Amino acid sequence: MSNAAVTAATSSRATAAGKSALARTGEAFVGRLVILIPYLWLVFFFLIPFVIVFKISLSQTAIAIPPYTPVFGFGDGLAGFFAQLNELSIDNYTWLTQDALYVNAYVTSVIVAAISTVLTLLVGYPIAYGMARAPAMLRPTLLMLVILPFWTSFLIRVYAWIGILKPEGLLNQLLLATGVISQPLIILNTYTAIFIGIVYSYLPFMVLPLYSSLEKMDYSLIEAAKDLGCPPTSAFWKITFPLSLPGVIAGCLLVFIPAVGEFVIPDLLGGSQTLMIGKTLWNEFFANRDWPVSSAVAVILLLLLIVPIMLFQRAQARAQEQDR
Repeated sequence: MSNAAVTAATSSRATAAGKSALARTGEAFVGRLVILIPYLWLVFFFLIPFVIVFKISLSQTAIAIPPYTPVFGFGDGLAGFFAQLNELSIDNYTWLTQDALYVNAYVTSVIVAAISTVLTLLVGYPIAYGMARAPAMLRPTLLMLVILPFWTSFLIRVYAWIGILKPEGLLNQLLLATGVISQPLIILNTYTAIFIGIVYSYLPFMVLPLYSSLEKMDYSLIEAAKDLGCPPTSAFWKITFPLSLPGVIAGCLLVFIPAVGEFVIPDLLGGSQTLMIGKTLWNEFFANRDWPVSSAVAVILLLLLIVPIMLFQRAQARAQEQDR
């Protein structure tokens, strides 16, 4: 081989190596960027707002605009900043533990959200299972029907339930006309109406992750269980339900977390006597204008939701490591 050919081959290999290194660098940058974007999203739309709310929760109420004493401010220089640090107080958090209103609101919200989540699971699982077992041509249509309520305003859909559940509403008129009841049922402005509203509003959030898990399941396992003499009910609890647990967990979290802090449904369907933390938070912010106390309520609510989820995820990670 001539010197020119050797030189050309060496140059070609060097160029290919340079391109390969450049491609690896570009892929690494894109990979890091893909990971970085969700973290930036969390920082700007979760961490920074949380820090602001936490800062307000450590301040004191004041007749001013905004209605609290500023803390962590650098307007008076570094010395003023450290002086404000000495004025920080946890009195708002202490007040929450001493007032039964807030404790009852937290407990009621968790109970209502838990019951609503169970009801949504009981309604959503058969729907998701039927969608997953439907012919492949019908699945996109069924999926669209589940998503269809999102095309209408959430507020309008909740208002529509007022017309359905009120004493002279459509539901009572139907039951009276068919002779099922002799006098109108009192459903509106009760916790039953809240359960109905939450189940209806958050049902798609339960159905979609369940459908995603059930649709990927290998149904030949069910056929094999039946061939071995396993009854359909036992096959469901031993095979189908365990394999769909990721969808069950995801759906329950997607329903439970927003249901705890729900405000619109308890306010419109539950009436003024309903005690839930979302309504309590709104009253403190806009009626009482007590921003420090309401910020403390929001911080505790967030911690009540995040800490159990983090502990659950850590337990799941440990269980997966042990399985490996």
